[in-house]
Amino acid sequence: MPTMGCEEEALEAAPTFAGLDSSQTSTDAARFVVIPVPYEATTEWLTGTCHAPGRIIESSTVLELYDQELDLDISGAGIATARAVQPLPSGPEAMVARVKDEVASWVTSGKTPVMLGGEHTITLGAVQAIRARHADLSVLQLDAHADLRDEYLGAHYSQATVMRRVRELCPITQAGIRALSETERRYISDNRLPVVFWPPQDDLWLDYLLSTLSNTVYVTIDADVFDSGFLPSVGTPEPGGLGWHDVWSILRAVARSRRIVGFDVVELAPEGRQGAVCAYTVARLIYRLIGYIHSHNEQQGAVHHG
Repeated sequence: MPTMGCEEEALEAAPTFAGLDSSQTSTDAARFVVIPVPYEATTEWLTGTCHAPGRIIESSTVLELYDQELDLDISGAGIATARAVQPLPSGPEAMVARVKDEVASWVTSGKTPVMLGGEHTITLGAVQAIRARHADLSVLQLDAHADLRDEYLGAHYSQATVMRRVRELCPITQAGIRALSETERRYISDNRLPVVFWPPQDDLWLDYLLSTLSNTVYVTIDADVFDSGFLPSVGTPEPGGLGWHDVWSILRAVARSRRIVGFDVVELAPEGRQGAVCAYTVARLIYRLIGYIHSHNEQQGAVHHG
């Protein structure tokens, strides 16, 4: 059977996240909307990130809807799945603008966006949309790479420059970083950016990370933040990274103490049987983070109305 291209796959009718109802009625009532963005244009090494949204959603249909850590059927939060945002051939800047419009439309409708990439460049569009509604926004980046170049191969909009562009909009905090250029390292030092390099140098790193975030947070998770031995199917794998529980020590603490107004997972490249396992792992992460955000919002609502 011939392999489909990214555009063909994006146009295919896809299952919904966790197999949940995404009828118009259900979508109207949902608090979260999963937005697939199968875009891949500036990837420089391993390809296949454009296939990740579809594979993540497909694997999510075998998730247990009950989560034992939260003691909760997370599907009760209300999770809808949007149609895939179609890639634009005119370049990454135009694609960022398309993502911004898509995310803005859902945020205006009162939804919490959960974006599935695709390459990391698309994060900029989501942050642009959310920053327009939340002046106090900060961004938490979980990533092996700094992505702080001002330009890369002549481009200002790419996976290697995305966090430089995001920082032009709002404060950022980085965690998991273990691969960067000398220029990026100087930029971090010169601008005193809050970065938790991995492995951390002391036991106070999580308290430090939390102290750098505002009350309103957008989270961007590059799948290569995980150690490449644990999650190898990524666009740019790096050894020496975080394990499952390391990532959850961060996400759990942020979700419990801050208001997460959206998040994305990018740079998965799920090819073959190994890729299917990695896609399921990411789907589990997404589903549980939705649960944590929902639980925190419910608790805050109870406090305000108590």
